[in-house]
Amino acid sequence: MRMIDRRRFLHFGAASGVFGLTTSQAEQTAVAASQPQASSEQSVKLFGDGLGLTPDDSVKLLTRLAEEGEGVQADSYSNGGVVEELEQAFAAALGKERAVFMPTGTLANHLAVRILAGGPSRAIVQAESHLYNDTGDTVQTLSNIQLVPLAPGRATFTVDEVRALLDRTASGRVATPVSAISIESPVRRKSGEIFDETEMDKITTFARQNGIHTHLDGARLFLQTGFGERSAEDYARPFDTVYVSLYKYFNAPSGAILAGPSALLDKMFHARRMFGGGLAHVWPFAAIALHYFRGFPERYARAVHVSNEWKQLVSKHDAFSIKPIPAGTNLFWLQVKHPDLDRFRNRLAHQNVHLPAPLVDGSGFRLGINESWGRITSSDLAGMFVQAVEA
Repeated sequence: MRMIDRRRFLHFGAASGVFGLTTSQAEQTAVAASQPQASSEQSVKLFGDGLGLTPDDSVKLLTRLAEEGEGVQADSYSNGGVVEELEQAFAAALGKERAVFMPTGTLANHLAVRILAGGPSRAIVQAESHLYNDTGDTVQTLSNIQLVPLAPGRATFTVDEVRALLDRTASGRVATPVSAISIESPVRRKSGEIFDETEMDKITTFARQNGIHTHLDGARLFLQTGFGERSAEDYARPFDTVYVSLYKYFNAPSGAILAGPSALLDKMFHARRMFGGGLAHVWPFAAIALHYFRGFPERYARAVHVSNEWKQLVSKHDAFSIKPIPAGTNLFWLQVKHPDLDRFRNRLAHQNVHLPAPLVDGSGFRLGINESWGRITSSDLAGMFVQAVEA
């Protein structure tokens, strides 16, 4: 294996302007200053969507938030206080009239499809979607809405597939209308692959023309915006309702946001409570989520920038190769030529850089870009990888 002189490598990563990878001292200083201080440990976690706060991290953060400014205003049965503040912030960011806190994404997706369907009927979903695979048939069992899966093995179904399904439904001996379409993007079961945007626009337009309501399962929507030109509001615009996770990367212990028109959501707290979701107090969830929501696009843009530069740098070493996921977002494969990946991983952990467990086939790791990538410079991170693989 060809080795790269570490001094030359680090010099290239830190100082060379040929590839636009220069990082100034001011930029390095700004890295730490731009981060919400959840704990004294500012580790770099190269996997997962969020920071993975420990209970200790969360308690310390809540204590600090409660002591700052006007503190944290409590809610009552998931209404008012900091929960209402959070709802208003997300409604504005998503371009919707109203947003409602939900204790889980499962409930958010279920109640969205339930209210959009308006009664027993059918709803189109992806065969690979979370709603179809991971919710115990909740929509079918509790709301008598039958989910019809399309595009098995793919992230995207097409408007032609929707048309064909509607034609087949119309020809049945018993009328069973399709009343809603739910689209998940990015798709978790497809390693964060994005639903094709051209097809998405065609489908939502077709649905409006045919009186079919649409829902966006945008659990990771704000991650997706870090890998394209469209804002979260732009993605959400053609949909009647949209769900966003609060725990995956806004680091709350649990929670979700469901946004949409006031006419649909103003009284949604009744359905939420009917399904056991009107928790007495959720202010700890809302306070943490709101803290990380503020400034997230800017912090995440930096993290993506660092990851892109780092990929260029480490790819220059024979031990590393990057394998992107087609139409992907924050996940990718890092192949590492090293006889002991656990030892390699432990060397990085000693420098507060954390990798997931190695892949079963021993080829490397599946990495994920979260905002902790923004806590370090690309050249420093690349240098640590080279040192770990050559030691």
